[in-house]
Amino acid sequence: MKLRSKLLLGIASLLLLLILALRLLSVDDIPIDQLKPIYADSNSEFISIDGMDVHLRQEGEGETLILLHGTGSSLHTWASWVNQLKDSFHIVTLDLPGFGLTGPHPQHVYTTTMYNNLLNVIKDHLNIEQFHIGGNSFGGYIAWNYTLDHPNVVDKLILIDAAGYEHDSPLIFKLIANPLIGPVLKRLTSRSLIESNMEEVYYDDSKITDELIDRYYSMTLREGNRDALMARIKRKDQNRIDRIGEIEAPTLILWGENDEWAPVADAYKFDKHLLNSQLTVLKEVGHLPMEEVPVRSAQLVLSFLLQD
Repeated sequence: MKLRSKLLLGIASLLLLLILALRLLSVDDIPIDQLKPIYADSNSEFISIDGMDVHLRQEGEGETLILLHGTGSSLHTWASWVNQLKDSFHIVTLDLPGFGLTGPHPQHVYTTTMYNNLLNVIKDHLNIEQFHIGGNSFGGYIAWNYTLDHPNVVDKLILIDAAGYEHDSPLIFKLIANPLIGPVLKRLTSRSLIESNMEEVYYDDSKITDELIDRYYSMTLREGNRDALMARIKRKDQNRIDRIGEIEAPTLILWGENDEWAPVADAYKFDKHLLNSQLTVLKEVGHLPMEEVPVRSAQLVLSFLLQD
């Protein structure tokens, strides 16, 4: 009985310590009104769509290119590309629902259909009939799914370390999806955790600045975004990668050879199954070529888009 009492006391003590740790170390959400002055600029506009104020930017003139960021990111990931491409194209970037300043979907709907409908609303809002589309990681997944459903709308497709093929998930996604660890991790989100994730997605850690970490950390803490991330990772959505061969749009595939989140083998799968694709593998580059090697990757995109 004494042993059992000691065991119960030990468990109770650990639970008490955990509760205290959660109360002392938990990190609160950041209200959107505190983030707008820092991360919105003169090109920012907020469009009311499906109960959300979707953060969007338009820069440049010419044919339209819509760029979609990946999980945990925001439209800021395209800043260098926008500066290099806006003299030749009308660039549209946005914070996807669940991320950035846009924040969560009111009903936590993060299906392919929802994102497709969102792009259609934006297309109509901007009064454009056709456009090029590109996406990184999860944004790439949305881009090729939209192209699959709207072949007459998309002129050219750009996939940058895009999601789609099945492979082992990054550790952080596994932890978030865990019903016991996920809720605790959400409350204990730390800047050091974000920094660790950045070191995974970058090949050259020397390019990870304090400003970069602060931006990703702030966007993670934007009110509602952590709940949205958990909901999206747990979502049940049909993966239509078996239909990738139906896409006829000319496609540029850019991939970091040292990507730890989306293996370079996936790049060759996309290139094999797409009907009209060209592949460039970037050496000594990780999951975010547009951030890590912005000049080199943007020039490849420019050459591709200017091809007849």
